[in-house]
Amino acid sequence: MSIIHDTETFLHEQIPLSRAMGVKIEVCDQESLVISAPLDLNHNHLGTAFGGSLSAIATLAGYGLLWLQLGDRDSHIVIGKSSIFYRHPVRKAIRAICRRPDEETLAAFKAKFKRTGKARITLQVTVEEDDCVCVEFEGVFVALKSVP
Repeated sequence: MSIIHDTETFLHEQIPLSRAMGVKIEVCDQESLVISAPLDLNHNHLGTAFGGSLSAIATLAGYGLLWLQLGDRDSHIVIGKSSIFYRHPVRKAIRAICRRPDEETLAAFKAKFKRTGKARITLQVTVEEDDCVCVEFEGVFVALKSVP
């Protein structure tokens, strides 16, 4: 099984809304996680992407990237706070990109998680269409060690 398939399966099993939205993992590498979803399952009355779908997919991109970076499959990840800026309508498939934080930030996050069983990190996600940033999302994600 591939990391893309495993991550997509995890999202669909743990967050059923992701399956209903048609979420797919496009890219999963050392630089970013890219999640997409078809417009036909996520549109509003104007035929553009529904704001709630854009927010959910951006949140899923951050969640998925952190789940992969953390590497602790028994941990829990939750969103603590988020903000979103809708710059332009999305008229095609939704494509959310969460770029991996820099090494120093990620290392500090992992060290705190290992030491205390709880850590938070701020992640940036963009939804892009034709080289245009349509949505800017910032989320504070919290990882919690699973208690046996």
